[in-house]
Amino acid sequence: MIQKIDLIMNTIKSMDIKNKLRLGVCIFSSSYINTSYNKTQIFNKMDAKLKEIDKEYTISFKGIEDHPIVLFAASKIMELSREEQNRIAMYLVNILSCI
Repeated sequence: MIQKIDLIMNTIKSMDIKNKLRLGVCIFSSSYINTSYNKTQIFNKMDAKLKEIDKEYTISFKGIEDHPIVLFAASKIMELSREEQNRIAMYLVNILSCI
């Protein structure tokens, strides 16, 4: 399973900031991804930051299906155990906390 986690982390590393935020919004709004963190609070922060830097996000109805790398990462995260999902979620939060 370590290989799958490393694949997801490397995929996240290669994303631009907008896609990292889209993935965060997806993770923390999904009922299929179980994390131990305050999903609402983290979602609100990531959503606000994405709205701030991506004007298209606020005016379009596009979802993650228009962003295949985000969709791929989200689907792989859903396959993981809760502990592994928490690890990926914390990794993403830590990456985005510096912006």
